[in-house]
Amino acid sequence: MPARGTATRRWQSSAVVACLGLSALFLGLAPLIMTESFSWVAHTTSESAAQGLSGAWLARLGFFVFGLAVLWLASMAGEQWGRWATISHRAFGFLLLAAAVFSHRPYEASVPYDATEDLLHSISATAMGFAFALGVLAVMVGSDRVNIRRRVLGFVAIGASVVVPLGMAALPDRAGLLQRAMFLVAYLWYGSEALGIRDLVAPAPIGSEAR
Repeated sequence: MPARGTATRRWQSSAVVACLGLSALFLGLAPLIMTESFSWVAHTTSESAAQGLSGAWLARLGFFVFGLAVLWLASMAGEQWGRWATISHRAFGFLLLAAAVFSHRPYEASVPYDATEDLLHSISATAMGFAFALGVLAVMVGSDRVNIRRRVLGFVAIGASVVVPLGMAALPDRAGLLQRAMFLVAYLWYGSEALGIRDLVAPAPIGSEAR
């Protein structure tokens, strides 16, 4: 029988993965309840959670669940990640919660909005990119268990956090598609980290002590 602490950590890591999947599902389905003028290729996830839109609650819920999942993972992985990586990823989680609370301006020009709230959302979203990139880099530098898979996924995550915003600025009609690709990379990175923690605390096979 595994120790109680090990069993708890195993189900917690699995729960984090489930929350990440649920968040991705919410953000993926959000465009389906937008108006016909919404384009998941051109409009960003923030625009699907914008002010004054009746279906924006689903994307906001996606941000909120994502933020909680990252904060939960950071509370579990601190020892493996190191201090600075944990701080960065906790910042990312809190910024996601802020992005859920403070919404983007609506993509429909006729809908009124609060400019201050839009500014706070933009600040949160911009800071999220920096926090994520720094957090991934800190894990790669500070962790003592960076294998090839983890290293490759880390480089992809850092590259996406730099290249995708530039691509969104250069190709605004593809901004939504590019941003969703970046979110997918973030989900994969955090999911991989959660599964890594589960595998790290898994009990050794019966009889392995005798080998």
